[in-house]
Order: sequence, then structure tokens, then C-alpha cells
Amino acid sequence: MSSVMNNETVVLLEKHFDTAFAAPDGIKKLRELILTLAMQGKLVPQDPTDRPASELLKAIGIGKKENKKTSKTSSKINLDDMPYGLPNGWEWVRLGEIGETNIGLTYAPSDISDIGIPVLRSNSIQNGKLDLTGLKRVNKEVKANVLVKEGDLLICARNGSKALVGKTALITGLSEEMAFGAFMAIFRSPFNNYLLRFINSPLFRKMIDEVNTMTINQITQNNLKSTICPLPPLEEQHRIVAEIDRLMARCDELEKLRTDRNQKRTTVHTAAIDRLLKAQNDRAFSTAWSFITQHFSELYSVKENVTELRKVILQLAVMGKLVPQDPNDEPASELLKAIELEKQRLVKEKKISKSDLSSDLNLGEVPYELPKTWEWITLEHLATKIGSGSTPRGGKEAYEIEGIPFLRSQNIWNDGLRIDDTAYISREIHKKMAATTVLPMDILLNITGASLGRCSLIPDDFEEANVSQHVTIIRCAIAEARKFIHCFLLSPCGQSMIWTRQVGMSREGLSKKVLEQFHIPLPPIAEQHRIVAEIDRLMEFCDRLEASLEATKIKQTDLLNAVMSRV
Repeated sequence: MSSVMNNETVVLLEKHFDTAFAAPDGIKKLRELILTLAMQGKLVPQDPTDRPASELLKAIGIGKKENKKTSKTSSKINLDDMPYGLPNGWEWVRLGEIGETNIGLTYAPSDISDIGIPVLRSNSIQNGKLDLTGLKRVNKEVKANVLVKEGDLLICARNGSKALVGKTALITGLSEEMAFGAFMAIFRSPFNNYLLRFINSPLFRKMIDEVNTMTINQITQNNLKSTICPLPPLEEQHRIVAEIDRLMARCDELEKLRTDRNQKRTTVHTAAIDRLLKAQNDRAFSTAWSFITQHFSELYSVKENVTELRKVILQLAVMGKLVPQDPNDEPASELLKAIELEKQRLVKEKKISKSDLSSDLNLGEVPYELPKTWEWITLEHLATKIGSGSTPRGGKEAYEIEGIPFLRSQNIWNDGLRIDDTAYISREIHKKMAATTVLPMDILLNITGASLGRCSLIPDDFEEANVSQHVTIIRCAIAEARKFIHCFLLSPCGQSMIWTRQVGMSREGLSKKVLEQFHIPLPPIAEQHRIVAEIDRLMEFCDRLEASLEATKIKQTDLLNAVMSRV
């Protein structure tokens, strides 16, 4: 490999650092490319005066014979085993031929003590470097073969996460004698500076991933010893390590620059949104919104900020700041009267009981001030039904292949019902569970577990279903109000109520009594329609914005891949 070709490779590589910076995972891919080029002999120029790797191997072989510590000879490397051709002076070798390895110390919890020998474990490797903080100590006899030495490679040989198996650090800066744990391995070789970069390379990961034992997330001693490695002349190893370190430092700079930029963008966005939501008058609101619009393309160039924008849209909507008020609208106070009349009618028709009629409206402290035509109301006053479902007798054994849908928390999503994982119950059980029957235009709210707060609108043409005890039915007295109420429950204000008012020793969910006391902002019905329409329009805009960001991400990744394929 000529020095001219390698110099051109590095120039081309550095020329496209900006391309890597723009792509979402560009810096990660750039690091992988640097290591890949290094392992192919393309990162630094070869020097014909370097002593070839074959001479290094002869020297090691002689040393082994003299020390009489030679283990079983490693199997021969066939041409088919070699992933690619190497430059002159390089050799394919098995790690067992150029170093030795061992597994670590086994100890019981009772061996852990405030005194004794420190033990290096998986968490002693952080970001490719040795971390000597928080070490556990073991007070037991320790054999020499589980002690580490300066210059050893500490390798995570077993872990619950496959991605963490193989993470490696060079042992340096020991202030005292240390051992390494049973799930760790050490590799000891005169070439460890170079081998550290090899073990971190995509080539090593690919070869290890192909080993069967990786299905249980571990590297055995035999796997490690039999792994083949491209070995350059010793002088070139030094040049490779230095060049990798120089280029990785460039990557570190890019990563810090990106982190700082993203942090600044997040900070500015958070402050801008905070000013918008806390604006005390129209002028302050206009000023805050003007700042966002002027910097919109920069603020919303990341998906995370678009997610926050969705929340802001909902919050502005339920505060009466998303659409203008119309003095010609019939005020919400008239809607309250209509709600009470509707409840009285349902009592007369025996569709609800007198106990379902609203008690005196006692709001207490309200979350924020509303426009003049709006009213605060409790969920109890708004709804004709607030009630969770139940589990059919027999539990899962009562489920049928077909029948009446039995909706559970996994079926309830903010954008609607998902029925691909729906259980069914018989019509007989459905009748017995009549109190848990879902009707068209109901709102379903998850009231327990990790999906707490997810909320679905039931379509107008929905037929019939029942719900589990993890889901509550909210049935509005005035069905027209359901879409706005759904938006409120999904807003930051609504979600805050849901998550901060759980009950029980383990905060296991929302009770009917707690739900009844939820404060609900109620706009005039005409304004509700305008608000919901504007929310829908803006959410579609957010959808397009996210799609555009995803398209840009794909384009940047494709460009990066095209550039890297030329290196």
C-alpha cells in the first residue's frame, strides 16, 4: 500500500467530517470507519524499512519455546478465514498466538468487605477507559492469575446486554494491586496498545458476533484465543495508534460541538415556550410567539422539540390562547345549564340514577385563569358516567376467539383504539358486565400502570364492547364536548392531574372519586369546535414536520454512506 494512497485516504476522510457531523449517527459511523481503515492498513502509509510482522511472530515463538509455556498450537489460518487481503509486511494471526488471556476471580457476596483487594468489573470500563471509582473489595485469598498488570486489556467477557460484551479498556494508573471479576477477561500482549483499537473495531465485533456463544452474551477464552487479527509491523502499529487517537480526538470535538449545540437549542426552546405559556397579556404573548416563528427552522430541526411543540399546542388550546374568542359565542355558562338539563332528562328516562346528578359545584383553587366566556367545571359535573371496567369471572380463561370486544389498556392509545391485540368475551358475559359497556362517543382513559393517562375517543359508529378494570369510561352529558375534553386530558395540564393524583400506597391508579374532582376548563361549544379544528390542523403540520425531518435524516445518512464508500 503506497504512502500516497494512504495520505489521500486520510485527506478524503477529514474532508467529510462535516458530512458526518450533519448525519444523525455520522460521528459513530466515522469512528467505525477510522478503525476499519486502520485494520485494513489504509489509515497510515506503510514504510518498507519497517521490520515485518512475520519477524515479530518469530521472536514471540522463540520466547515461548525458551519459557516452555507454549499452550496448544492455534489452528492454521486458511485463506477462506481471511476477511480481506493485507498490505505487505502484515500478517493474519490468532490472538492466542500473540498473547495470553485468563478469566477472573469468583467470589460470593459474603466475601465483599471494606478491606481487601479491589475487583475490576464491567462497570470499571466507562467509554472505553478504565474507571477506578466505586470498586468493590474482596477479603479472600487471591491467586496471581486473577491479578491485573499495567498494560493489560480488561475485557467484559459476559454481560446481560450483548452490546456490552467485548467492551475493553487498557489497564493504566494502578495505585495498588487489583483483581478482576469472573465475568471479565484480561488479555496480555506486547501489542496491547494496537490490540485495544482492534478489539474496539467493527471487524472484531463482527467476528465475535458470529460466534455461537454470543447467543448467551459471552466471549469464552477459546473464542478470544481463536479470533484472527490483522497484525502490522511494530513501528506501523505505533503510527496507527497515534493516527487513530488524533482522528478520535477530532470526533470527540465534533461530539462535544453537537452536544453543546443541541443543549443550547433545547435551552432556548424551553425558555421560549415558557415565555409563551406564561405570557400575562396579548403583547407578551405576541412577542414570545414572534421569537419562535423567527427561529422556527432552527428550533424545530430536531424531533424532540416537535414533540414538545405538540404539547404546547394542546396547552395553549386548553388555556384559551390557541384561537381568538368570539363575543357572539354563547358563553360556557349556558352550556353548564344545558348539561344539567340533560342529566335531569336522563334521570327521568331512568338511564342514570339520581346519584349521578351533580352535587354543588365546589371548585376551590383552579389551575389558571380562563377567558371571560369560559368556565371551570369538575369532571363529575360534566359527565353522566365515570366508571372503570372489571375482569370477567375466570379471567383469561373467559376469553373467546370471537364475540364482544373486551378492551384492555393495551388497546387504548391517544390517536384511537388499536384492536390488533383484542380479547373477546361471550355475549352472555357481556350482558352480566353491562355496567362496563362502551358506547359510541365515550372517552376511555387508562387509570393504572405504565400506560396511565393514555386516552382514546370512541368513534360515533362504534358497535359494542366492554372494558377491563384498568380502563375507565368517561361519558359526557353533552356529546359535542367530548373532543375538547379528550384534548384536555392529553394536554400537559390534564396529564399532570392524572399523574399527580394517583392513590394508594404504591400509587397504583386513579379512583372514581379522584377523577370526579378533576378541574376541566370549558369553552363555549362553538369555540370548542374551532379549537379542535385548529389542533387537528397543527398536529397535521407537526406530522409533516416530523416526516420532513425523517426525510432529511435519511438523506444525510445516504450522503454519508456514499461518501464513506469512496474512502
